[in-house]
Amino acid sequence: MSENGKSGKAGKTPVDFWFDPLCPWAWMTSRWMLEVEKVRDVEVRWHVMSLAVLNEDRLDELPEEYREMLETKAWGPVRVVIAAQQKHGDEYTGKLYTALGTRFHNLGEGPTREAVVSALKDVGLPEDLADYADSDEYDTQLRASHQEGIDKVGQDVGTPVIAVPGADGEQVAFFGPVVTPAPKGEAAAKLWDGTLLVASTPGFYEIKRTRTQGPIFD
Repeated sequence: MSENGKSGKAGKTPVDFWFDPLCPWAWMTSRWMLEVEKVRDVEVRWHVMSLAVLNEDRLDELPEEYREMLETKAWGPVRVVIAAQQKHGDEYTGKLYTALGTRFHNLGEGPTREAVVSALKDVGLPEDLADYADSDEYDTQLRASHQEGIDKVGQDVGTPVIAVPGADGEQVAFFGPVVTPAPKGEAAAKLWDGTLLVASTPGFYEIKRTRTQGPIFD
């Protein structure tokens, strides 16, 4: 798990990123974050969080379609990622997320078992890890990772959560940004710099506007 203020590789600033592989908006933000790695001296460290865990106590308040998605599709992918992390190491967390997200979102395969198995093969992991989609063996670790992220921003937000070391040594954490398509190059750098500026401002809580389109996948 992350350690507040701990430097990343070769002095790079560590950026802790919590995701649920099912969320298309977290996927867009994660692709932007990989662009930021190219243009700023940062290193992303990947962690799982869970939309199913986040919403488990308020299912009755949710629209039927979203509730059904959480109950039937949301547990499997994140359980597979946490199992891969626990059994094969942290270095596979981001790799598997990229493989899953590419298949779920960019290729439009959705969170099927076939897509999960293919993603595991893409990163050289055993195919039988897909069986953990229906297992609660690592739910304790999943919930702990989820809670670490959500504790930084509060229960009323979702995925993704990003946290970076602040000037005073304490982490600056925030939900989002929600953006589509994912900015690249200098545009990615500008959004990063601006997001940090806003998020680190004392007393700042929220900036938002209505979404007018769905995610645009490259």
